[in-house]
Amino acid sequence: MSEANIIDGKAFAAGLRERVGKAVTRLKADHGLTPGLAVVLVGENPASEVYVRNKARQTAEAGMQSFEHKLSLETTQAELLALVDKLNKDPAVHGILVQLPLPDQIAEQAVIDALDPAKDVDGFHVINVGRLSTGTTGANAPMVPCTPLGCIMLLKDRLGNLSGLNAVVIGRSNIVGKPMAQLLIKESCTVTIAHSRTRDLPAVARGADILIAAVGRPQMIKADWIKPGAAVIDVGINRVAGEGGKSRIVGDVDTAGAKAVAGAITPVPGGVGPMTIACLLANTVTAACRQAGIEPPDL
Repeated sequence: MSEANIIDGKAFAAGLRERVGKAVTRLKADHGLTPGLAVVLVGENPASEVYVRNKARQTAEAGMQSFEHKLSLETTQAELLALVDKLNKDPAVHGILVQLPLPDQIAEQAVIDALDPAKDVDGFHVINVGRLSTGTTGANAPMVPCTPLGCIMLLKDRLGNLSGLNAVVIGRSNIVGKPMAQLLIKESCTVTIAHSRTRDLPAVARGADILIAAVGRPQMIKADWIKPGAAVIDVGINRVAGEGGKSRIVGDVDTAGAKAVAGAITPVPGGVGPMTIACLLANTVTAACRQAGIEPPDL
């Protein structure tokens, strides 16, 4: 069997950002509308700072307004909720993203609950979660979490029609696993959510035409867990020790072995990661259009 095709998330994300940029140009010209994204960072987490900086840069490159709010580590929950309320009411802000994790003195759920669901471009608010699970469409369609949205885009681009395929999602987080399963159900897949307590997890994984790895454990999924020819989406981003004392990034899948079995696979890095920010920009455009009563573009 030949080696798996590599699903190039970096290239797909670049194309999506280009489509977003063109959509923003049209919105400005036709409606005088400039989508605006506000990103809130509390504290000085180095990884979060890099991520927020990349978001701001790509937002500006797409022609959108970028609003950055960097708060101190000592910020209280009341102060953060007051900022969220201010952003909810600001007509120039169409999308709000509060970077997680938050310091211990702030309850993440309280902050998520305070977001205007229409501006919740991360798709974490309970109203968006409920609308995703019930398959709501039209003007009240949910904002979809960015990482699962990117995964489903890559799968449809590679496989086309997903209807009837067996999909196994390893991981049940609210951020990836659960919304990923809902998106696959929407595409008429037969979906299994597996996790740390699943009995004979390798056997469950081997039944998958589509295998989504989102467990946060480096290279946990081995080649013999994968059905020959399956499409493998590796959501994991794990930092492990490398040569010469340097660290390197690996996924949840043992990619070297998996490539000999899978039909298609996302690399780490360069697979799902670049899609997350690109989908955040796409969600912001969608949110801006809905708030203005304009039909969102098909990105």
